[in-house]
Amino acid sequence: MATKRDYYDILGVTKSATDKELKSAYRKQALKWHPDKNPKKKEEAETKFKEINEAYQVLSDTKKRQTYDQFGHAAFDPSSGMGGGGGNPFAGGFNQGPFTYSYSSSSGADPFANADFGDPFDIFEQFFGGGFARQQQRPRYSLTIEFMEAVTGVQKEVEINGNKHTIKVPAGANDGTRIRFSEFDISINVKTHPRFKRDGYDVFVDHDITFSMAALGGVTEVETLDSKLKLKIRPGTPSQTLVRLRSEGVKYVRGSGRGDLYVRLIISVPEKLNRQQRKVLEKLRDQQL
Repeated sequence: MATKRDYYDILGVTKSATDKELKSAYRKQALKWHPDKNPKKKEEAETKFKEINEAYQVLSDTKKRQTYDQFGHAAFDPSSGMGGGGGNPFAGGFNQGPFTYSYSSSSGADPFANADFGDPFDIFEQFFGGGFARQQQRPRYSLTIEFMEAVTGVQKEVEINGNKHTIKVPAGANDGTRIRFSEFDISINVKTHPRFKRDGYDVFVDHDITFSMAALGGVTEVETLDSKLKLKIRPGTPSQTLVRLRSEGVKYVRGSGRGDLYVRLIISVPEKLNRQQRKVLEKLRDQQL
């Protein structure tokens, strides 16, 4: 998962920026990266536009800004306890076959955080209050699809104003993706998945392993978006370790290539032990292992 950029850097201001300077910076960046003004690089523009609006929402709110200055992005991660770790959680790794495995401990930032910062286009329209936004405003409808439909692409028949339309959702579409027609826009809403969590084109999944496998190493089978893969576990693997499988994530909407799949290894502790298992563990305990 890519590390989030600093909100101040996104807007191009310093940490001492005034409200007036924030508004001016937001206006400049939002106009520059509005998707309607960047038709030849729409995907990049949509990503940057969302990023700019997210940064402005936080920094323009006094309380949110104070919290962000103290805790960084972890402040908006409900699982971090207001103290998520920083830095690159995927430093270090090794190669095996076609994949690159990278490990991190639980001290890194939680990649499953996905704070909801609303619709960036609505924020833009509220900020400018007309003018550019009003000239660009078009009827907008939403279409809700399943997680895997967004991953693989899907075709849906919908009725709008009494007329039937075929909506072709490309593989790799994400929550908030817009599909433009001549008379209206379709905004895609993607349902959550019980196992997979998505961040851009990267995907995260929890995978249980036994204590013995974590300690001794071994091979486990991991479910991916397409199939199942055998994953080698190295001896002494701690719980919460992340393993990166390159190009096993979501297909890019434009161009070739895919994101990565991150497997978070969870050590499963048995609730009940038989007599032999208990004796083995007691022996290990006595040896201070």
